[in-house]
Amino acid sequence: MTEFGSVYGEGLYELCAEEHIDRDVLGELRELKTVFHDHPEFLRLLSNMSLSKEERVHIADQALQGQVHPYVLNFLKILVERGAATAFDECEAAYAECYNRDHRATVADVTVAKPLSKQQRADLLEKLKAMSGKDVEIRETVDPAVMGGVLLTMDGKRYDNTVRQRLDAIKQALIRNADPQGRID
Repeated sequence: MTEFGSVYGEGLYELCAEEHIDRDVLGELRELKTVFHDHPEFLRLLSNMSLSKEERVHIADQALQGQVHPYVLNFLKILVERGAATAFDECEAAYAECYNRDHRATVADVTVAKPLSKQQRADLLEKLKAMSGKDVEIRETVDPAVMGGVLLTMDGKRYDNTVRQRLDAIKQALIRNADPQGRID
């Protein structure tokens, strides 16, 4: 994360925390991040230096006024004015980090071969809460290459309990135990 993203994201968080709207603004920042990822042309438009700063700010204002909290809109307009709209993701990440720190929350990135059922998600959530002592948000990614099991990243730690990892471990054990003639001990 750049210093710019940290300074701006943390600054927005401090303002929102003082106003007790930090949770709502976090949700809006995440939604806006999704919009930017789903529609990268919008972010490119806000970053297009062939348009005047006023035109770019007007575009952001027209697109989002009444759709997001005024602090979120003004924050985005500041980024656009500074030619830093592409730093939005870093700012959102810094904001989320501050929020998680202050609210004893964390995000668990979970990769599975097929989508978790409602019950599996609830069971996993309870285990992760007990394990971390924090409120946990699960971000699920489906990747058939894991074959089964769960690949989990939370609080900077990675837990790999996937079928793919277990097969790789068996393969490595077989290679280590094979003699030069290819016989297994």
